[in-house]
Amino acid sequence: MSEWQRKSPLEWQTYVNTEVKVTAAEKHEYKGWILTVDPVSANVVLVKFMENGKVCVSVILGHAVQKVEIVNEGDDEMKKQLAHLFMLEESKVYSHEELEKRKSSLKTWLETNHIPVTEQGESQRTLCVAGVLTIDPPYGPKDCSSSNEIILSRVQSLIQGHLATQ
Repeated sequence: MSEWQRKSPLEWQTYVNTEVKVTAAEKHEYKGWILTVDPVSANVVLVKFMENGKVCVSVILGHAVQKVEIVNEGDDEMKKQLAHLFMLEESKVYSHEELEKRKSSLKTWLETNHIPVTEQGESQRTLCVAGVLTIDPPYGPKDCSSSNEIILSRVQSLIQGHLATQ
């Protein structure tokens, strides 16, 4: 068992969000930012940001890790970038102001296209289209619900088109 594998999860946690150079079996070297370390296998998930804007994710098996050197401590911006790396666009957190802006924009757009829309609910957060379809925050195609599949599909397509023009 290597020295790396003998570390505790709390010790591995200190490496998360840091830029490191990992020396693995057969003198292979990897450089990147540690996203996480698996507490069972000691596998290292390493992220490297490429010059072309793409991201390269590597997993270095825990048993192969021989040495880990910290090259650079991550700042708040890097921590945020790493945290949002695998987040879906839909799971993005919107501020109250952003949600209001999205709701207002969608409502105005639907009304401009002669689609009857009202606000409903205690806090007026839900949009109701023609009394048969509701749109909840953050007001995207996947936030629509209706028992009428035809209307649901058509309104989702309209919203997708609206968001594409934004």
